[in-house]
Amino acid sequence: MTLNIAIAEDNYRLARTLIEKLELAENLQVKWHEPNGKALLDHLEEDHNLDVILMDINMPEMDGIQATEIVRKRFPQIKVIMSTVFDEEDYILKAIMAGANGYLLKDERPLKLHLAIEEVMEGGAPMSAAVAHKALRLIRLGADMPEEKVDYNLTKRETEILEHLAAGRNYQEIAENLFISPSTVRKHIEKIYQKLQVHNKVEAVQLALRNRLV
Repeated sequence: MTLNIAIAEDNYRLARTLIEKLELAENLQVKWHEPNGKALLDHLEEDHNLDVILMDINMPEMDGIQATEIVRKRFPQIKVIMSTVFDEEDYILKAIMAGANGYLLKDERPLKLHLAIEEVMEGGAPMSAAVAHKALRLIRLGADMPEEKVDYNLTKRETEILEHLAAGRNYQEIAENLFISPSTVRKHIEKIYQKLQVHNKVEAVQLALRNRLV
């Protein structure tokens, strides 16, 4: 199945490099490219038949963080992966809170980029190694925040899966541990996200730790 990709990037040279990396994969098609968040949103009103958007952060007129938040609200079926040179925790946290599905640094090799797009389409949250390390630190900091008494009505199975997510296990590992299929794990995680009102694994784990759900 061919996946349709759009790119938001104000640097033409970097956008061209990104397109060349994507063109190495037979199942990825770059439909269009825009130089900023505002232009991206305008184009989406005309054509939102997309699977994934690769979003730069620092762009004129409208940055990638603001654009991501709007995209995730208006077009929740489209996955957004940040594609940036920034690996500071502040940017990572803002992107996560805006609803980004993944966070990659621009120096990633083509294969890593291709696998990240496949992972995000399977419900994962792909991150560059350096970013993942800092995201885990943010989660640990979240565990030290004051406890909030909220009943999210999670089932026993959903709580078990949330515990596995907090332990850093992927879908396949969770499935093997609980003797269920990866597709069943994915369905449970979708329900968990809905109940917790979060968009991705990092947000779910951070909220779970803060509320002592795991």
